[in-house]
Amino acid sequence: MALGYAENFSVDYYEGGYTALTTKLDGKRFLLVPEKGKTPDNLEKDVVVLKRPVKDIYLVASAVMDSFCELDGLSAIAFSGQKAEGWYIDGAKEAMEAGDILYAGKYNKPDYELIVSKGCSLAIENRMISHSPEVTEKLEDFGIPVMIEYSSYEPHPLGRVEWVKFFGALLGKETEAEEIFTEQEEILDKVTSGKKTDKTVAFFFVTSNGLVQVRQSDDYIPKMIELAGGAYVFDGLGEPDTKRATVNIQVEEFYSGAKEADFLIYNSAIDGGVSDVEELLDKCALLADFKAVKEGNVWCTTNDMYQQSLSIGYLMEDMYHMLRGEKENMHYLFRLT
Repeated sequence: MALGYAENFSVDYYEGGYTALTTKLDGKRFLLVPEKGKTPDNLEKDVVVLKRPVKDIYLVASAVMDSFCELDGLSAIAFSGQKAEGWYIDGAKEAMEAGDILYAGKYNKPDYELIVSKGCSLAIENRMISHSPEVTEKLEDFGIPVMIEYSSYEPHPLGRVEWVKFFGALLGKETEAEEIFTEQEEILDKVTSGKKTDKTVAFFFVTSNGLVQVRQSDDYIPKMIELAGGAYVFDGLGEPDTKRATVNIQVEEFYSGAKEADFLIYNSAIDGGVSDVEELLDKCALLADFKAVKEGNVWCTTNDMYQQSLSIGYLMEDMYHMLRGEKENMHYLFRLT
């Protein structure tokens, strides 16, 4: 499969309708065998065989649900690591409320009895599972292979989106995946074709203990700001080798670095966000001195953004319009007043 941005997976096709998926960071290999096909002889021991159609999936990686919905692949999922009320994706919430997808426990506490008795065929996890290796071991002991998606390790924002092709291949929906990705790629072409504004943006969250959480400078959010024509206000912040997305800093350091930023974007992912500037100032009164607050250029992300893995193109488009003052009706950003 030809890939434009993603670096952490590959898809290879073989005669007879066989497809091989590889997640490169852990080297895991999965062979998709056609419904009426035979498992090849003399396969290497580490190759996991999955029979088509792949179904009865235990989906723990919440960022993947969006891809399954857009690919019309919800019927392949039987179990969720998120409760119905935790989903902002309508299709997932409705499927769970209807009993078509069952809650089977969080990544570190799966309901083994449920998923084994109901015939789970595959667990799709995110990198958090690395903190609970005993879970992976036990799932595999029960004969349930574990697939880890590493979209968050992609250096380019559209590399994250391109993982829809990986799951398209898993479901045999490559054509649909290509169409979804092409739409996002067209948005990238649009936002990068405009002149850069060089207006500065701070993307942040105020923690419960009074610190300010910001993105490391090499994270995908600062990259999106740059692609949209802006400049992330913090340069050289964080330690790239840690692969962490965020870093907590003191309010004074945030004040020093972001007071003159042209735009502030508040990250709603953890606390549900804020509804107006007054609520934001209740969290951190010092923000009243910030240029963006005084000029009315404070924005907030919507709550559903982080479950929408295919939101990246639209969020870049939102940033593009925000930086140019061209549009108020956004997909994933709204202005605080």
